Amino acid sequence: MDWPHDPDGEKGSEGRRKYGHAVIAKKVDEAEDFPLSREEFVAEFGDDPVRLDYERVVSVADIFEHVEGEQFEDFVAFHKALGRAMRENDFWFYEGAEQFVGSNDA
Repeated sequence: MDWPHDPDGEKGSEGRRKYGHAVIAKKVDEAEDFPLSREEFVAEFGDDPVRLDYERVVSVADIFEHVEGEQFEDFVAFHKALGRAMRENDFWFYEGAEQFVGSNDA
């Protein structure tokens, strides 16, 4: 896929390689963007690349196909929904992540 920018470049990971959830979190401003519309977020950032691990890059839209909820009231709600979707749909490569799948705490 042709990405709108390099997933490991300045726009993708601020010059250093960042992965998954961290890349997406950098796209929101906790003080200004909430409540956040899922639809508007995907419209703006859906084509952006997200590096999942040293081999895989997917789009923001690919991940958000699995994120539940239409609107997020705050940064914490956004992160919980995003993390849950990533863990449950094999977008989270961190060791031990599977222990949180199905957990109400995440």
